[in-house]
Amino acid sequence: MPLIEIKTFIKADIKTCFDLSRDIGFHETSLEFSNEKAIAGRTSGLIELGEWVTWEAMHFGVKQQLTSKITQFKPPNYFVDEMVSGAFKSFKHEHIFQNKNDNTLMIDKFYFQSPFGVFGRLANMLFLKRYMTNLLRARNTFLKEKAENSPRVQ
Repeated sequence: MPLIEIKTFIKADIKTCFDLSRDIGFHETSLEFSNEKAIAGRTSGLIELGEWVTWEAMHFGVKQQLTSKITQFKPPNYFVDEMVSGAFKSFKHEHIFQNKNDNTLMIDKFYFQSPFGVFGRLANMLFLKRYMTNLLRARNTFLKEKAENSPRVQ
């Protein structure tokens, strides 16, 4: 199963980073380029343990829907969302937050399996892993900018 791991240092408190990462509206804004919208389940506010959301977005020129559920939740340090249905065979996204001298190290671990057996593995090598890495980095850059320009939580 391919793994994408991205570490982002953010000059903001851990609670701000944790909450932005689970904010439905922020997620939509951060991935505006793919026209991502929450269309079912939790469609606004901060997603919590056991809640799910169905996203609709354009990827590779095709409108797609993906439903994920929060399966683990330990605020403000950790949560996991896992695919319930969608284009992947499966995915698990670990969101890890570490306090570093009142700043935050945010670590994304994104495990995924493509459908279609050998053809899916070929797609991973040729473009999918790179595409997902770029998507996660774009979202993290947006989150970093927003968090660093927000008032600090005490």
